[in-house]
Amino acid sequence: MQLKLCFLTLLYALRVNSDQLRSVSDDELLQLIKEKEKLVVVFNKPNCKECEKLERVVDDLQADFEKQLNALTVKVVNSHLARLYSPTKEPALVFFRHGVPLLYNGEADEGEIYGYLEKNQSPSVKELTDKIFEHLTQAATGATTGDWFVMFYGASCVECQRLHAVWEGVGATLRGRVNVARMDSNLAGALTAKRFKVTKLPTFLFFRLGKVYRYDLPKYDIKSFVTFAQDWYKNVKGEAVPLLSSPFDDVVDWSVDMIKLSIKLGVEILAKYPWIWQIGVTGFGLVALTAIIALMKARKSKPTKTVKKDKKKK
Repeated sequence: MQLKLCFLTLLYALRVNSDQLRSVSDDELLQLIKEKEKLVVVFNKPNCKECEKLERVVDDLQADFEKQLNALTVKVVNSHLARLYSPTKEPALVFFRHGVPLLYNGEADEGEIYGYLEKNQSPSVKELTDKIFEHLTQAATGATTGDWFVMFYGASCVECQRLHAVWEGVGATLRGRVNVARMDSNLAGALTAKRFKVTKLPTFLFFRLGKVYRYDLPKYDIKSFVTFAQDWYKNVKGEAVPLLSSPFDDVVDWSVDMIKLSIKLGVEILAKYPWIWQIGVTGFGLVALTAIIALMKARKSKPTKTVKKDKKKK
């Protein structure tokens, strides 16, 4: 009897261990993100009750994720990558679809988590470029394609990279109500960024009915972004969407930029090599002094010529 009891206990322990989430390292996680079409990741840390609760819920769902979503489920403890996908760090639940991260922003509830991931098996954020921006958004003609919430980012912007999963969460939450997109302001979206005077990254612009509203709130979380797009934008002064620039406008802008750049470079060179402007000032002073002396001599010689002419007449 005791032998049978021990066997059942061992069998139960093996079953429990087999159902537990697989723990991976950061290097293994990066490899899985590259290899797997769909990957569910729980970012945890030790001595965290919220982390334990989320892990238990996801643990119960991993069989459904694998069967219904064809997604592998793993966990990472004390990961250095957590900050890259979740501003608030652990606990965090991130769903990777072909490498594109989606941050879950809800309660640790089985039904809510499964429904959220099941509805967002494909990315919700659109990638815009200068060529297709106006065609898709119709921003200057009254936004006939609906409202658009656009994030301007850059490849060298660390904060932008950290907001990738958050922005996907915004798109997933607003799916079907607001078009959520992003643009590379340094490359494919450089002209559009210039058109809307985007001077810092990241920048968030909300387009609605021919007007643009700038998101200047300090919070960069899913809830704040969603609230702004749904209602809070009314507290911000809307700006008229500027018309597309003509080729002549582009030439004028380029000329102005070149002049500014030339002045800036000139100032930097003079600051680095002060002897240049000293020589320049000295040279200018000599030229000016020579011109003054020449003028003075010219004035003195004119009356003399006049007197001689008068004497001849007499």
